[in-house]
Amino acid sequence: METTRHFTSTVYIVNRGATALHHHDRLGIRVPPGGHVDRDELPHEAGIREVQEETGLEPSLLRETAAIDAPAGEVLPQPAHMMLYDINIHTDGTVGHQHIDHVYFAAVDSRAIDPADGEAAAAVWEWYTADELRASEIDSDTVEIGCEAIAAVVEADL
Repeated sequence: METTRHFTSTVYIVNRGATALHHHDRLGIRVPPGGHVDRDELPHEAGIREVQEETGLEPSLLRETAAIDAPAGEVLPQPAHMMLYDINIHTDGTVGHQHIDHVYFAAVDSRAIDPADGEAAAAVWEWYTADELRASEIDSDTVEIGCEAIAAVVEADL
């Protein structure tokens, strides 16, 4: 059986030493803003769009990529991580659907979540410090990457 793979982007947004996560109804877990990369988008553009739609906030991505003089190209923001997630596992153990996720870190200047129409309500979002993440029952990858994002944004002084 063939596995369908989709490109996705996730952005861990950080404000005053905490990152925002929301309860994802279908998956039943807490996750940062993110979603599928549209046909006409680059991964970092999709991440920025998803943050804007889901939270109403304007993210400032951390860029860890050096500038390169490329007359016919441009340097894209490098994700902090690239993750492969199994989304649909069949009863026989085969994987039907996977997400190839570009994970970015970003600073936001507010914690006032104001989702666009059609997005999950602001009430499903919570801000977590690194200590709160570690003390939670949130999935281990979300805790580890969330703590890393907080540290990176704090270190960058954004």
